[in-house]
Amino acid sequence: MWLWWFAILASGALWLPAEALESCAGHCRDFRGNCSCHVTCPSLNTCCPDYLQFCLEISPYSGSIMGGKDFVVLSEPWVSSASVTSVVCRFREAIHTQGYVDDEGRIHCVSPLLYESGRIPFSVSLDGGETFPSSGTWLAVHPNKVSGLDKSELINETMWQYYGTPGVTGNLTLSWNSSLLPEPRVNIELWGYQETGKPYSDEWEAEWSYLYTLARNFPNGNNFTFTPMPATPQYQAWEVGALRISGSSHTDGKRDVPAIWSNEHALAWHLGEDFRRDSAAWATAKCMNWVALDKKLPNFLTELMDCPCTLAQARADTGRFFTDYGCDIEQKSVCTYHPGAVHCVRSVQGSPRYASGQQCCYSASGTQVLTWDTSSGSTPDRGHDWGTYPYRRPPRVPGLSHWMYDVITFYYCCLWSQNCKLYLDMRPSSDCHTYSPPHLASAFGDPHFLTFDGVHFTFNGLGEYVLVQSDLTKLMVQGRTQPPLTSSGAQANATGLSAVVVKENASDVVEARLGGPTGRTLQVLLNQEILNFSEQRWVDLKGMFLAVSGDRNVSVMLSSGAGVEVQAHEHFLSVNILLPEEFLNHTQGLLGTLNNIPSDDFTLRNETVLPPEITSEPHKLFEFGADWAIRNDSSLFTYDSPTLVDNYLRPPKHDSAFLPVFTQGPLTPQVASLCGGDLFCQFDALVTGSLDIGNATRVAHLQHQHLQQSLQPVVSCGWLSAPEYGKKNGTSYLEGSTVKFSCEPGYKLRGSQEQTCQPNGQWSGVWPQCKPDHTVLLGVIFGVLLVVALAVLGYVMLKKRRRRM
Repeated sequence: MWLWWFAILASGALWLPAEALESCAGHCRDFRGNCSCHVTCPSLNTCCPDYLQFCLEISPYSGSIMGGKDFVVLSEPWVSSASVTSVVCRFREAIHTQGYVDDEGRIHCVSPLLYESGRIPFSVSLDGGETFPSSGTWLAVHPNKVSGLDKSELINETMWQYYGTPGVTGNLTLSWNSSLLPEPRVNIELWGYQETGKPYSDEWEAEWSYLYTLARNFPNGNNFTFTPMPATPQYQAWEVGALRISGSSHTDGKRDVPAIWSNEHALAWHLGEDFRRDSAAWATAKCMNWVALDKKLPNFLTELMDCPCTLAQARADTGRFFTDYGCDIEQKSVCTYHPGAVHCVRSVQGSPRYASGQQCCYSASGTQVLTWDTSSGSTPDRGHDWGTYPYRRPPRVPGLSHWMYDVITFYYCCLWSQNCKLYLDMRPSSDCHTYSPPHLASAFGDPHFLTFDGVHFTFNGLGEYVLVQSDLTKLMVQGRTQPPLTSSGAQANATGLSAVVVKENASDVVEARLGGPTGRTLQVLLNQEILNFSEQRWVDLKGMFLAVSGDRNVSVMLSSGAGVEVQAHEHFLSVNILLPEEFLNHTQGLLGTLNNIPSDDFTLRNETVLPPEITSEPHKLFEFGADWAIRNDSSLFTYDSPTLVDNYLRPPKHDSAFLPVFTQGPLTPQVASLCGGDLFCQFDALVTGSLDIGNATRVAHLQHQHLQQSLQPVVSCGWLSAPEYGKKNGTSYLEGSTVKFSCEPGYKLRGSQEQTCQPNGQWSGVWPQCKPDHTVLLGVIFGVLLVVALAVLGYVMLKKRRRRM
């Protein structure tokens, strides 16, 4: 691509008169013959004249997969309502919704009901669907990631989901922001979700269905209160659903019209009279039936990865696990379904065959909370809560497949009846017996590289380089460096990371770079397009997930389980790369050969291994780093400004004329006070003359050390059960933990009273058993006989006394 673009730049074709330029109609994201419709053209000033008319920016740019979001095209008014036959918006080349032109001449579309999350391509027709020359991208998001301000609210949602159980009656209230739907009167409808057909077959289908209308032609105020009545029999099969508010000008149940949705929820309030008469019996029957059916389905548990052993590992393993929004220690969540936990994570990727998910929860002490010990423990999911690519079909539908197989079933067994043990037997917590932490490598500062095998070195070349590449998954992580400014404003004879870009197999390409007006804020690009995170902080992408935190942190989670974290500091980026065990012996680049052998980390492209001693020879280190410069034909970077074109696209990828300072000057009191014994901090502060840069290096180094410490392997001896007729005290099963045992009255402990997890992963002592205590039994028998004897003796003496009388 960039070779073509470089030829255009060199030819001067960009400056052809407007009448010679071509159109972007039907060609968005393409390079035309003598102008551009690519996303980089606005910043390069190379766009075809009609770029904005055919390459659409929209607002809002995101909404729920349930559809109904009205969004507007942000181009100049380019049509009038009189000139438009009919606006049709087409999503994924197949799903059509009706759009319109407002009084200001702006084009509007309505997002459709989808069964997938992520970026959805759409196009617009102004001639009733004959042609679709304009295109853009819509972001469909998991229902629970939609802002509460964009949804209607079930007031006292717990009451809605327990309505009809003992003591839960009365009125229910739905509230909403009427300004979200500029209609004078609305309809309030119930929609239900089901998955039909034989599970794991081609007939397995997902379906949202309009059921019935609760209120028709209702004033568009702010709330609706009603007393729910049991649904008629034909609707009682739906137990999961949501309420939809739409304009009363639309017919009941019309799809893909502007609407406000509630949360999806358990439809207790609409279930039949049999539920209201005896909800526990109804739910017990449902629970038993579910257990029988689930046992006939494939065992998805065997392909799930084990949980991390500790809370620290779970929070650090960001390539494979991510915070469960229902139990987040950072947000001080209540952890409703896991009251004994302070934090839960979910596996990022669905399992390979069954698209299932793992959940792992942790106590305040940092150890796992297991269902074998408490009903608060974490539970795996037959349907991954976040869905699994390519979505659309069960059990991959975001949120909703999870509701069908893991949430409504929890209501059956645990919340509406007292059969939770049955549920937990089907969804047992994972322990961490086979968990292996990922391997970590980092780069930061001027730049300092800390390899996967623990080698530290500094390479401050100027250019673009391979940080990590792997033949295992065609993983490629590239880094760009640029000189920082000294405290006087001059360019330092040093460099720091200014951009990091990542790709794996056929995934999207994500780039994080320093940008913005000051050049010190974090910009994130997807396939060379600068992303806007004003509405969503999490994006489902092809082959990866992307999450941003604040305005300085971005995490990329790849389908292989690899994770790339980039953080913006004052003058440079830092990057942490986490690779699972599968990448052993499958990496190359500046961050070394991952094989637990530090001595071969300085391996050149031609597989020549340089000796470890080059760490004390800066010029040889410099030559090693230069060998890993990328080439134009392998570059993943975006060159969307004259500066980037002139400094990185046109010249060689390694600037051999740039000679950095290889040695630092004498240590000053200020630097010593700031850095302490951190040699990286000292080097950067002295070479650049900037305490700010030194401090940024110190902070990044501390973050690496904290992450490395969190990812240290720990030994687990596995869960211990209490002996039959006994109890145990202790729920930690890691090295050094002790579990104590006792027996119920009438039983005596045989074996160890306590067992300790040893470094070899085995429990100390002998397995405890509670056996009947014969001493106690004899004592009881003797006591009974004594009582009987005394009673007999008393009876005899009483009889004698009566005879004397």
